[in-house]
Formats: sequence, C-alpha cells, structure tokens
Amino acid sequence: MHALFDRLLDATSRIETPFALVDAPALQANADDLVRRAAGVPIRVASKSVRVRSIIEQTLSLDGFAGVMSYSLAESNWLVDHGLDDVLLAYPTASRQGLLDLVADDRRRAAITLMVDSTESLDHIDALIGRDHPPIRVCIDVDASLKLGPIHLGVRRSPVHTARQARRLAAAIEQRAGFDLVGLMFYDAQIAGLPDTSRAVRLIKQRSAAELLERRGEVVRAVGEHARLEIVNAGGTGSLEVTGQDPSITELTAGSGLFSPVLFDGYDAFESRPAAYFVLSVVRKPAKNIATLFAGGYIASGPTNKNRQPLPTWPEGLTAIGTEGAGEVQSPVKGRAAKSLAIGDRVVMRYAKAGEMCERFDAVAVVGADGAVEVVPTYRGEGKNFG
Repeated sequence: MHALFDRLLDATSRIETPFALVDAPALQANADDLVRRAAGVPIRVASKSVRVRSIIEQTLSLDGFAGVMSYSLAESNWLVDHGLDDVLLAYPTASRQGLLDLVADDRRRAAITLMVDSTESLDHIDALIGRDHPPIRVCIDVDASLKLGPIHLGVRRSPVHTARQARRLAAAIEQRAGFDLVGLMFYDAQIAGLPDTSRAVRLIKQRSAAELLERRGEVVRAVGEHARLEIVNAGGTGSLEVTGQDPSITELTAGSGLFSPVLFDGYDAFESRPAAYFVLSVVRKPAKNIATLFAGGYIASGPTNKNRQPLPTWPEGLTAIGTEGAGEVQSPVKGRAAKSLAIGDRVVMRYAKAGEMCERFDAVAVVGADGAVEVVPTYRGEGKNFG
C-alpha cells in the first residue's frame, strides 16, 4: 500500500487539492477482470458510473466491450456527436429538446435506442414532438426484481414484470407508427448491487438468479413474436458471471467495476481493486488525534446512511467523526494516523459509489504505472451536466 500511494501522491504533488485521480494500472486490471467474468459476452459500458468521456472511449477500445449505456438523452446525443455509434439509454426520457435533437439527425437515430416501459411512454414522446416523427429505436425495460408474495426485492423500475405484460407492450409497439422495438433490458439490482454480506443474502441472490433465468427466457420468447430483437441486455458489475450464463441475453452492462468504489468491497465473485480516489488537504488540527480536511462532503446517492459517506483510505487508520461525517466545506477525521498529519498534508479518500464522484470535479488525474500523469476532463469539465 505504501508503494501505491507514494506513486499516486508523488505524481500528483503539484495538483491543487481537492482533486480526483484514477490509478491507470488498477483501471486496466478491473477492465480485464470484467471481461474475464463476462466469459465472452460483450459488455456495454455504463456511462453514469464513469462520466469521463476519454475513459469511456478507452474502455470501448478494449476487446470485450461494445456500446454505451447512457443515463440521459442529451448525453446520448452528445456522445454520438463525438463519434460513438451504439448508445442504449437506460431510463425513459421526458426531454422535448433531447427528442427533437434525436429525430433531427439520422446518425443519432441509428445509434441511439430509447428506453420505454409502457404505452404512456410512447404517448408522451408523441405529445412532445408530434406523431409524424421518423422511426425511433426503443427497448423495453423489464422489471428484474424478485417478488416473494408481498415482498419486493430489487429496485422500483418498470411496471412490466411478466412475459404476458411484455408481450402486450411489444404488440402495442408493433402496431404503432414511429417506433421500432429492438431490445429488452433486465437490471438485477438485488444481485448486481448487493454485496455478499451474509448467508441469507447469498441465498436470496441465488434464488433471484434462478427465477430470472427462467423468466428472462419466457419474456424474450414472448416479445420475439412481435419484434426482431437486436439487444437483450442484463446484469451489472456484481452479477456478470451469473447473468452471463443465460443463453437468452446478447450483452451485459458494467461501469462501477472499472472504478471499484467502496460499495463493491465484499463480493465473493471478484476482488475489489480500487482505481478511483479523491485527495483532500489538512487545513487544521483541532486536537492531536484529529485532522480537519478541506471539502469532502461528497455523499453518494441512495439510502442516507454511513455506507454512503466517502472512506478515508490513506494514510491508514483514519475514520470520520460520527457527529460530523463528510462536511460541506470541511471533513474532520480522527485516529492514530491523524497524530502524524500536519497542515498541508494530503489524505486520500474513496467515494462510496462510482460516477457521482466525477460530478464534483472538472478533471481527473490519470496516473500511470511509471508515475506519468494525464489530466483529462470529466463531463463537468467539458461543460456538461446531464442531471
């Protein structure tokens, strides 16, 4: 660990804090491991977990990766305008301007697939841009959660859960002018996004995977009666080796696994190799065993609890103060290591999730194995804020 952080901190010593950095060897190792775990199934890069265009493009240049899963229609149009030719928008859109920009350009329409989960989604698109728009590629978001009686395990996404519901929506799209149904998506958050923290969690994940294996096949067959499917997308960083065994899918998705944030520690199937960090400076010492850092209140989305806070990583032995946590403009940390910290010293932090970190910074410093540094812009640094 000493050698790793000596390399990272020595290489970036002239960069003003706070700043974000990416360890290039760890990033490459993570990409290689994602491909290994996918076992030949192409991986679509989830842009929301990266939000650095150059890193997305670099990843797509590697064998085993193909296409982007975006999170905003404006982002999708922008990525295509910068040369990408296969973008699956992971969420339904309500953006009139984004839709107008999409249908105004044949290349965008050919490259971008929108997500829908109801005829109301189609109605809204027609209401925003008129019914006489040229054909738009669409994909049905199928709820991949596990339902056990009244219990819902997974995220609340699509109202489409069963093969019958998917068939009904596919038939409606087939009969509707202006839309081409080309894909299905299944995001198994209760598998991909859940660390293996207990035997009970492992059993639930196994049961969900078995249920999804059967239901995905049924949905694909049902929708295949009404559409020629080019895309059957499934999985996430935490479920590649499980979901990739399903013969009904055509591709997987991963993004967080490139950076390997704190929430991806604790999985049985793979070893976490942190690749993304941010660096803060000590600005005062209110006590011998406390060091106060400038900035740092970068809280990850999701349930507001301790595991959404950034994690002090280097030097070892630091923890956040429970009564303050990561602060708006200052973050005190305590512990044995704080005694040796002086004003101006640097502390390395890990973000709890992945892509949201890059919304806080205009650039990231990518540090090579030899200590060479390339500073590249984030989406924010390119003047883009897609929400």
